Amino acid sequence: MTLVHMVLRWAHISMGLVGILSGAAALTVRKGSRPHGMVGHVFFVSMLIMASMGATLAMTYSPNRGNVMGGGLTFYMVATAWATVRRRPGETGRREIVLALLGLAVAAAGYTFGTMAAISPTNTLDKYPPPLYFIFGSVALVLVVFDVRMIARGGVAGAARLTRHLLRMCLAMFMATASLFLGQPKVFPMAVRHSGLLPVPVVLVVLALLYSLIRVRVWPRLRRVRATRGAGATAPASTLGAV
Repeated sequence: MTLVHMVLRWAHISMGLVGILSGAAALTVRKGSRPHGMVGHVFFVSMLIMASMGATLAMTYSPNRGNVMGGGLTFYMVATAWATVRRRPGETGRREIVLALLGLAVAAAGYTFGTMAAISPTNTLDKYPPPLYFIFGSVALVLVVFDVRMIARGGVAGAARLTRHLLRMCLAMFMATASLFLGQPKVFPMAVRHSGLLPVPVVLVVLALLYSLIRVRVWPRLRRVRATRGAGATAPASTLGAV
């Protein structure tokens, strides 16, 4: 192992751990608060470094196109989530176009690698089956479609802006958490591996994402419906009083 390889590897591992810890903190503290912004910045930087180092290792020292896809998709999701909150509501620019092109490249690579795996004699590519590449490519393609839609509309605001940020950050967090707890069980003690606890952090990330989406998209609508019904119920009484 060369010095450069070792530095890249430990940067990938250490930043991945920092990303998971800071992501967990960002999911638990109050959204929009100063602590949330601080841990959010740590999560953003650490995840970009982790994804970059992982993709670099997978392209050079330990060639693996499945890991290239994972690193590229994670980088794209974190970068677009960060760009969403850095822009003012209803604003977009060249940054979003460049990131959309990055996402399109990830999608194209996913479908290309998936096809290569499907036609290979072993029905795998770098030990990964075709569905993994097609899933990565499809996720990237769907997100790019929303990028194009946002750019065409001149930006995003309100609940849609928060949804875009939350969804992409949480998906990146899901990938990092699943890669550690499900993809690298050997780094944990034998007792932990046989305890059945390793999937728990991954499930918690999914639950946190669902809760955040319900809080942003569903609850405000329910409040508006209740307010409308309340106003409708009091309107006849006020009318009778006026008569």
